[in-house]
Amino acid sequence: MNSKTKSILFVALALTAGMVGAGIVNHFDDDSRNGHVGLMKSNNGFHQVNYSGLSAAPIDFVLPAEASVPTVVHVTTTYPRQSGMGNHMVDPFSFFWGNPNPREMPPQQSTGSGVIISEDGYIVTNNHVVENGDEVNVTLDNKESYKAKVIGLDPSTDLALLKVDANNLPFAAWGNSDQVKVGEWVLAVGNPFNLTSTVTAGIISAKARNIHILPNQKFPIESFIQTDAAVNPGNSGGALVNTRGELIGINAAIASNTGSYSGYSFAIPVNIVKKVVNDLMEYGTVQRGFIGVSIRDLDSEFAKEKEIKSLHGVYVNGLTEDGAAESAGIKEGDVITSINGSAIKSSPELQEQVGRYRPGDKIDVTVMRNGNEKVYAVTLRNKDGNTKVVKNESISMLGATLVSLSDTELDKLNISKGIKVKDLSTGKLKSAGIKEGFIIVSIDNKPVGNVEELTEYLNNKKGGVLIEGVYPNGMRAYYGFGM
Repeated sequence: MNSKTKSILFVALALTAGMVGAGIVNHFDDDSRNGHVGLMKSNNGFHQVNYSGLSAAPIDFVLPAEASVPTVVHVTTTYPRQSGMGNHMVDPFSFFWGNPNPREMPPQQSTGSGVIISEDGYIVTNNHVVENGDEVNVTLDNKESYKAKVIGLDPSTDLALLKVDANNLPFAAWGNSDQVKVGEWVLAVGNPFNLTSTVTAGIISAKARNIHILPNQKFPIESFIQTDAAVNPGNSGGALVNTRGELIGINAAIASNTGSYSGYSFAIPVNIVKKVVNDLMEYGTVQRGFIGVSIRDLDSEFAKEKEIKSLHGVYVNGLTEDGAAESAGIKEGDVITSINGSAIKSSPELQEQVGRYRPGDKIDVTVMRNGNEKVYAVTLRNKDGNTKVVKNESISMLGATLVSLSDTELDKLNISKGIKVKDLSTGKLKSAGIKEGFIIVSIDNKPVGNVEELTEYLNNKKGGVLIEGVYPNGMRAYYGFGM
């Protein structure tokens, strides 16, 4: 290793300690000067300084690795058996016995990672690691295994919350993804290719990346931390930690033409993770606050066309009629430059900042209008246009909004109780074959008449579930799935 490579791997701790408040020093060798030359950041920009003779200390990955490895688990998801009828895999002997049932395919499994976030067994992972699964099991670093319950799913951020029946577990310390800097060293911890407890190192390559991996979601939030720490299949749901061992992201994706690591990986910022986890714990579903604008990023050509002098911020291309932004006074053509004091430079950054709040929360939105800065207090609204935070309006792992029926609807269908399935998306109901508009009448032969009853029952249910119901045309149907 040459002297230049060696110096890149060191941080000038002695120099920064001797110049309190002067800035952060990053350095390199300059052989022509026969000494060490570094860059120091001050209020006036970057300046070269000579620090020959000063000592430096290597970056130590051992402590953050030791702190984070015990908090990362191996997640195994088992999927329902599938009939082979579509592939004409029919058992010929069954016809002799008058039972021509299609042969069932063996159960399928997939593996990933997860991060323990509390000593009593809450674990965060990716939605795509566990969605549509029939059973989820986790194995700790000490090789103990548990069956996990899916507390909630959020496909719009690709996050899921699990719970195991255990106590006194090691858990990750929350970091702050807003404070993460490009160029900062990080570790990725997970189980690539089923190789448990694997640690890789890299740096933060970029922030607020939108890589369009959630195209089927109506309101996706993609504002990924990009790193060059090696991440491969099986790392999904694992930890991205800083050199203090703090959790700063949940690994979610790689950029690859082969399916294996090719130099870039992406993690969900921990500040988004914390908000989603809190919502799933408190409400069983994520409460999204909407600002009510359509936006576009600025570029030099568009800015020239609109006579906008600065490229900082995002352009308000349209407004939801009587939405949160319009009601607060924001206008089409404004450029949003910050949310609650946090600078906004791109659309993903705006989505990330707004995505941390719930309907009814007030945020300060700073805009530039005709060269003048204005600040508006915006009260966020939910997708229905009001400020209500509705507990248990939908059960996210089922992947649908569920609503109680009116007396008129009950009379029309000649039933006394029922819950209608609305806004069906990825989840257990869709996987079971249920269609939008289906009315749940009973679960495991027990009548249910409101969402609260159904939620309470499912929260305490383990194993298979049988749902009976009726479609608006009167056709009755039965469906089953696992919890």
